[in-house]
Amino acid sequence: MSTGDVDQNVRHELLPAYTPRLDQAVQLVLHDFRRVTRKGSTVPYISHLFSVTALVAEAGGDEDQLISAMLHDWLEDVPESTPEELERRFGPRVRRIVESCTDTQELPKPPWRARKEKYLASLPHHQEDEKLVTCADKLHNAGTLVRDLRLHGPSTMDRFRGGRDGTLWYYASVADALGQGWHHWLLTELRVAVRDMHALAAE
Repeated sequence: MSTGDVDQNVRHELLPAYTPRLDQAVQLVLHDFRRVTRKGSTVPYISHLFSVTALVAEAGGDEDQLISAMLHDWLEDVPESTPEELERRFGPRVRRIVESCTDTQELPKPPWRARKEKYLASLPHHQEDEKLVTCADKLHNAGTLVRDLRLHGPSTMDRFRGGRDGTLWYYASVADALGQGWHHWLLTELRVAVRDMHALAAE
């Protein structure tokens, strides 16, 4: 047996045994977000969903967390989606994690600042499996924003509803809230991104 054959066997033994539920989550977002792009760009929104899921996988997340990462914006952004439907398809734990990532399901949405303040107040009390998915979401968003700030300068902040000051406040507050009773390398990376965001937005 060649070394390559041995390595391949080892890789198969280490792979988690994912079920068709993960495939179903992927198919759901490919359908429901198929015409959605990232804010202020032509980048398909599913790139964010896959990136967040990849971060959760790299952090050792289990299948429920991967499904939740893939669907973390589903309740907030897909019309007629409901927590009950989410639980029917993927179970109560996925529902709980996705709901923890959702700052509101009200329509019309409450004012931006009030909505974010309410969400931030709840964040320190979230369970660790919820914080992991939330942190991956915010880390990918923050990293994308830092990249755009480097490419396009402080005017990048104009596309956000909270503006420059509100956006900087929100990301710093998220990192602080997540850090209450929880430590993780994802959070360390988020804090680095927030620091870079502040520096680049001030230039």
